[in-house]
Amino acid sequence: MKSTANTPKRKIQVQQFVFAILVFALALQAFFAPLRTVPVGSYIGVPLLLSGVLLILQGFRRAYNQERRSAWFSGFITLLIAFLYINADYLRGTALMKIAALLFGIDGMYQLFLVLRNRKMSRPWVRPALMFAGNMLVMIGIFMVKGKSVEWMVSIAGALRIAGMGFDILSSTVGDTKGLSEDVLTSMSLQGDEELKKIAARIYHSVDERATADRKWIITFVIVLFFIHLGRMGFDRSASGMLSPMIALIGDLVVALIIAFFIVAPLRSVFAIATRPLETAIWKWVMKVAEANRKWYSLRSLIQWSLEARLALRIRMRKAGYSLMTAVRTGLQIGLPFSALLAAIIPVFGMSWYFDTENWAAGIWDSWAAARTDVWRKAMINAVEPNPTAASFTLKPEGVNDKGDFSFVVLGDPGEGDASQYSLHDQVVEVMQRPEVKFMVISTDVVYPDGAMKDYEKNFWLPMLGVHKPVYAIPGNHDWYDALDAFNATFLDSASASKSMHARREADLKITSTTASKIDELIEKAAWYRNEYRVPTGLQQAPVFQIQTKDFAFITIETGVLRRIDDAQMKWVKQALEAAKGKFIFVLLGHPFYATGEYMGSLNPDFEALHQLLRQYHARIAMAGDTHDLEYYEEPLKGADSGKTMYHFVNGGGGAYLSIGAALKPKDQIPEKVWAHYPATVPLVDKIEKNNNMLRRPAWKWTKIYNGWPFSAEWLSAAFDYNVAPFFQSFFEIRVEPSKNQVRLLPYTVHGPLTWADMDISSGVKPDSAAMTTPVQWVFPLK
Repeated sequence: MKSTANTPKRKIQVQQFVFAILVFALALQAFFAPLRTVPVGSYIGVPLLLSGVLLILQGFRRAYNQERRSAWFSGFITLLIAFLYINADYLRGTALMKIAALLFGIDGMYQLFLVLRNRKMSRPWVRPALMFAGNMLVMIGIFMVKGKSVEWMVSIAGALRIAGMGFDILSSTVGDTKGLSEDVLTSMSLQGDEELKKIAARIYHSVDERATADRKWIITFVIVLFFIHLGRMGFDRSASGMLSPMIALIGDLVVALIIAFFIVAPLRSVFAIATRPLETAIWKWVMKVAEANRKWYSLRSLIQWSLEARLALRIRMRKAGYSLMTAVRTGLQIGLPFSALLAAIIPVFGMSWYFDTENWAAGIWDSWAAARTDVWRKAMINAVEPNPTAASFTLKPEGVNDKGDFSFVVLGDPGEGDASQYSLHDQVVEVMQRPEVKFMVISTDVVYPDGAMKDYEKNFWLPMLGVHKPVYAIPGNHDWYDALDAFNATFLDSASASKSMHARREADLKITSTTASKIDELIEKAAWYRNEYRVPTGLQQAPVFQIQTKDFAFITIETGVLRRIDDAQMKWVKQALEAAKGKFIFVLLGHPFYATGEYMGSLNPDFEALHQLLRQYHARIAMAGDTHDLEYYEEPLKGADSGKTMYHFVNGGGGAYLSIGAALKPKDQIPEKVWAHYPATVPLVDKIEKNNNMLRRPAWKWTKIYNGWPFSAEWLSAAFDYNVAPFFQSFFEIRVEPSKNQVRLLPYTVHGPLTWADMDISSGVKPDSAAMTTPVQWVFPLK
């Protein structure tokens, strides 16, 4: 319904102009996304997200209900499309294109509805007609393109949608709040009653007068929440340490607004609409008796007091529809108590990547680190070794030589600092105390959520207590979130750490919280921890290293956030592989080529090229963390290497929440014929179903029955993270035995050696002579 009191202002306002310019700039960014080196989906998703928010905000200033609803509907659809684009890597197959096309189609149908209605009511209809045509063209185009042109189609579709929102903002009619109380009475068919007009005007002014008190209450609530996050998350003067509590607070505010406007307000609106006829009838009954004749203690006066409270709520919500500041204030007033309740109770249930706003900062750091990792790593490597050779970054642990047998432990993704990580502690210490075990390697994500030094004591040093042999590590994406500062201080020798951190600082033009004095403090803090806990670290020169004997080469490759490496590391990797020709080559990577029952190499052309490089040099074993379970795949090589096999291991079960993708993957869809995974499907499903509550059961049904479509079951893994027994964490011991001409990989669980009965396996994995209760081992000839 058109507002009867607002006077439309057809002149373009300053805010409209500024919002439109910003939206057009975002459209340009989306259009040229395929030229960037970052994933297209996320690079388009962010402009869509920002433009959708701007459209929704500008919608509050519009004069007519129809235009407001149109802005909010289109903005909401845009936010959904943005969410899909940002999470494109987690969508299965063509799900992104199908759902994006569906959303464009839904918005197109809504614009067509506006065209038909506006023509019938003799209102302007050209703008929605153009938006309808644009949506339909995009939807058709999405289904017609294939191959590389998909990226350009996605970019063009996103850019056109954003540009369309810019024109929508410019052509909208701005309104104000004059006559708002009369609008409310008109909507209730109560216009014309002079007493009611006075009551509504009085309530409107009281709402305005209450605004100051509401602001003070909200500010106090916000300050308290900030200090709660600061107390729980700590403050270490790093970028993450300073900004993470603020991001968590912003997350709380977003949650509050979502609860207010997407849950509470719709429920209230439905109730208000349903009860409006009754409310109107009761008001008319009250007004039958003149105000002077109503006794203050009568039933009529008591009912009037209740009706005035409801009228005040209607006026506040209508004002929120006209005024952005009032909308934000009202939304926070409604939603903050619920948001505070969530902030208080969610951490009790363990690390939640979905609902705990303290972990949302990791998503911000992920985007930041994704664009900078290669630059940082290259600067670090060049600072320590400007011209790396085949012998660069070589470690020589005591007891590792050309003739004797030795073994080492590889522990993947341990660092959540919770019961799941600590459940492995005794087994790790027991294996590390064996004389033949010479060192440990942590494979990715040493510390969650953002690799900061403030989390190292709980998430690394305490869980490693009792390990007295060298501990090396390669970083994972979470370790990069603080620009690898804490990782370098902990695992690199002091000279290399200092060079690397200063080089990273220079690469960022010194625009960083990591000052020269901060670098010294981090290195000193790591040395203090090292001395206090007696865990030997600080032995590497770089985030990559190699250990080579006459017949065995252990080479690490750091793949950052986006599954790729810079040219400096690539130069060294090629030289190390060349020098290792003829040896048993064991490669430890930051990301696996096979995981969750899928081939992951095709996610990134650079990553697929790295896979091909390892095939070319006949790497026998490729192991990686990142995915939080134990998986095994045999990849038969083709072409000139036909008859040879490359063996892939996922070793990320060291303590983080369990990945469930492999366990729920249909067995006939696994990309290789020979495979195995732990935990097995039945016990994992049994644990989840025993611990699921009413809130998680719908998500679990969706995951179990539909494999989480359009996302993968893996994307939803963290939703079912239960830090209670039984635990399915795992790690590997690698035994290099020249005396027996073999290399053996022995997996361990919280109860000791993993048995074949604990796993789901295909045919061809278990030796025929081994019983199901026999400990699992994979044996490969050394020569």
